[in-house]
Amino acid sequence: MTDSVFIGARIYRGSSYGPRHPLSIPRVPTVTDLCRSLGWLPPERYRTSPCAKPAALLGFHTQAYVDALLEAEATQDANPAFDLGTLSNPVFPEVYRRPATATGGGLLAAELVRNGGVVYNPGGGTHHGLPDRANGFCYINEPVLTIQRLLAMGLSRIAYVDIDAHHCDGVAVAFHGSDKVQMISVHEDRRWPFTGALEDEAGGAAINIPVPRGFNDTEFDLILNEVILPAVARQRPEAIFLQCGADAVTEDPLSRLTLSNQCHVRAVTALRALAPRLIVSGGGGYNPWSVGRAWSCVWATLAGHEIPDRLAPEASDILRALSWTRQARPGDAMLTTLLDAPRDGPISEPVRMAVAALKARSAGLVG
Repeated sequence: MTDSVFIGARIYRGSSYGPRHPLSIPRVPTVTDLCRSLGWLPPERYRTSPCAKPAALLGFHTQAYVDALLEAEATQDANPAFDLGTLSNPVFPEVYRRPATATGGGLLAAELVRNGGVVYNPGGGTHHGLPDRANGFCYINEPVLTIQRLLAMGLSRIAYVDIDAHHCDGVAVAFHGSDKVQMISVHEDRRWPFTGALEDEAGGAAINIPVPRGFNDTEFDLILNEVILPAVARQRPEAIFLQCGADAVTEDPLSRLTLSNQCHVRAVTALRALAPRLIVSGGGGYNPWSVGRAWSCVWATLAGHEIPDRLAPEASDILRALSWTRQARPGDAMLTTLLDAPRDGPISEPVRMAVAALKARSAGLVG
C-alpha cells in the first residue's frame, strides 16, 4: 500500500463525555468535514473504523476491566473500582463502543501498513489507559494495542513518538524494558500525570523530554532535530507510531505550552521519511478550533495536499459553526486559515540542558 488512508467513524458524531467535560467538543467530525470540504478526502482514501471486540483488548487490558467497561455501557452505572464514573472518566452512552472503535481503527491501521504505507487514525492516541482501569480520559489504550498488533505481525523495531502535552504513562507501562519498542515523549513538565521525568528511561525503552511552560516552536525544532530524529534514525524502525495530540498549541486549555501547529506538520514530515510504515493518531486537544485545524494540517501533510493560505468559504463555515462551553472565541485567523503563524522564541535553559543531557546519554550508548 502506498497511498495514505484516513480512518474515521460515525460514532464520533454526537458522542461526547458530557457537556462539562473537556471532550464535549467535536474533534474527528471537524477534521473529517474540513478535509472533505477541501477535496482532500475522496472515498478511496477513507476507511470506516470497526469496533474492536472485547477479546481484542486482552493483550493489554484485564478481563475484569473489560467486563466492567461493557457493564458500564449497558447499565450507565459508575464503577469506582475501575475509575469509571469519575469527573475525568465519566460513564456515557458509548463508553465502550467509542474507545473500542478508536482501537479498532488502530488495529485496522496496523493491517493496512503490513506491506508499507501511511494511515491516519485521528480518533486514536488514547495513551493514558491502564491495564485495569480508565485513566486520563482514556478507557482503552489504542496505541499499545496497535503496537502489539504490529509486533504480532513480525515487526521487531517500532518507534513510538508522542508530542502530546501529557506524558504517555499507559504506553510506558506496557513497554517498560522492551527491546523492540522505543518510546520518545515530549510533554509538559510538572503536569498530570506527573510521570516521564528526564531521568526515567522505562528500563532502557524510553527517552522522556519534559519541557517547561511557554515551550515554543524554536525549542520544539531543537528537540526534534537534536534528539527525536537522531534517536529514531539510530533505531532504524520498521514502523513508526506518531501520537499527534494537539494540546501543546497555545490555545489549548489543558497545557501551558505555546506551540503552533506547524510543529505537528514538521514532525509528520520528518518522521515519514524514517520508516516504511507510519501510523499517526490523534490524542489530546481540547479547543475545538485549534484541534480541528491542527489535525487537518496533519492529514494534508500525510496525503500530499498543499495547505491554503486562506480557507474557502465552505471550509471556513465549518469552523464558524463550532461552539464551546468556554467564553473564549477565536480570532479571525482561526476561522479562515488552517496553518498557524510560527511561534518562535528563545531557547530556555531547561530545554537546553535537557537536550544536552540526552545527547550525552546517547553518545555514551553509541560509544
